[in-house]
This record gives sequence, C-alpha cells and structure tokens, in this order.
Amino acid sequence: MTAAARPVRFAVALAGVTGTLALTACAGASADTDQPGGAASGGDASYTDGTYTAEGSYATPETVETIQVTLTLESDAVTAVEVTGDPQRPESEQYQSQFIGGISDEVVGEDIDEIAVSRVAGSSLTSGGFTEALEAIKAEAAE
Repeated sequence: MTAAARPVRFAVALAGVTGTLALTACAGASADTDQPGGAASGGDASYTDGTYTAEGSYATPETVETIQVTLTLESDAVTAVEVTGDPQRPESEQYQSQFIGGISDEVVGEDIDEIAVSRVAGSSLTSGGFTEALEAIKAEAAE
C-alpha cells in the first residue's frame, strides 16, 4: 500500500477543515451565562459576562485537529481559559499540550478584542483552532 501524495493529503485535510467550519457555524458556541454579574457592568463593555465554550479546528500536514476552548469573561476581559485537545497524531498531542500549557499566560487578563495568538509555547498551528473558537465565543457573547 502506498501513501497518498502530499497534495492529495492536503486537499483532504482542507476539505475536512471546510466541513468543520461549516458545522461550527451551524452549531455556534454554547454559553453558560449564569455567572454572577450577568451583563458586563462597565457600561462600555460589549460582551456579556459569563463562561463560553466553542470548538476550533486546524489542518496539519497529516490530519485535521480540533480543540475545545472555554473562556470566562468579565467586563470584556478574559478571567479564565481552558483548552482541551483531541489529538489524532503523536505530534499533535505534543503541540496541543505545549499550547495548552502556555495559553493562559497569553490571554488571561487581556481584553477579548485584543487577543491575537499566532505561536504559543512553540505551537503555531493550534493557534488557528484557538482563533476559530475565540471568534465563535465573541459572536455568542455579543448577543
């Protein structure tokens, strides 16, 4: 048995990401806004306080990977973040683990609109999944 050519693998991974994005757009992010404070009380805050969860995906040369992101917002600032991975390959497990270990330092205490991660603890591809989930969370929290 021979492995598929790299362009074919990439095309399949890209198709998977496209499908995942379509499903994510349909499903939306879930929110638990039973947190104390309800709507942000700062007056100029544009997001509702609460804890939000969304899934993001990203393509690697071999697979399409997903992560789940849970953020807690207070007055538009991230007060807590939790990322869980579902790695399909050993390399993905390593990079997701590094990302998970470093993401809190990058986003906790930051305004949600100011967050832009590209590389966290040596992991760059996982940031794409995080950014996708972050956008879904922002859309849900803005409602």
